[in-house]
Amino acid sequence: MGEARIALAGVDALPSIEPLTRSLHEHHRTVDPAIPGVPLRDTDAWWAVRSERYRAWLAEPDTFLLVAEDDGVAAGYALVTFRERDDSNATGDRFAELQSLAVTPDRRGEGLGTALLHEVYREVPRRGAEEMVIGVLATNEAAMRLYEREGFRPWVVLTLGKLSDPDAT
Repeated sequence: MGEARIALAGVDALPSIEPLTRSLHEHHRTVDPAIPGVPLRDTDAWWAVRSERYRAWLAEPDTFLLVAEDDGVAAGYALVTFRERDDSNATGDRFAELQSLAVTPDRRGEGLGTALLHEVYREVPRRGAEEMVIGVLATNEAAMRLYEREGFRPWVVLTLGKLSDPDAT
């Protein structure tokens, strides 16, 4: 394996990142917090939902997809969208959101995720933002370590659960 080349890509790159995205979901299965009553989707169902979201996001202005290729094969990618300014924190008029960052399992730990993240840092200001939020599964410790090394800290904690019936006896 050589040095990966990172470049902007569009919706036409989705087939090339599909295996990576599926691999990401399989990784999520290994770090899933096992929420009672809310199981993870199987990988095919997840890809159906995720690819629909990717297409919608990539149709939005300024959303971008970076693909890292090694010998013409996708080895990693990052997808970034934008939000309007935060109401609680003094962000700019808008800020970026890293929707996905994935690297093939055989390339994890080699710095490719960091290289993609640094390319994201170069691209986001070109699109008028200075801050970025990153969602991470609470139990994905390796991803949390990467983002914390990069200066990100837990911000808003989202919780997920099945609603209980308040009228059940």
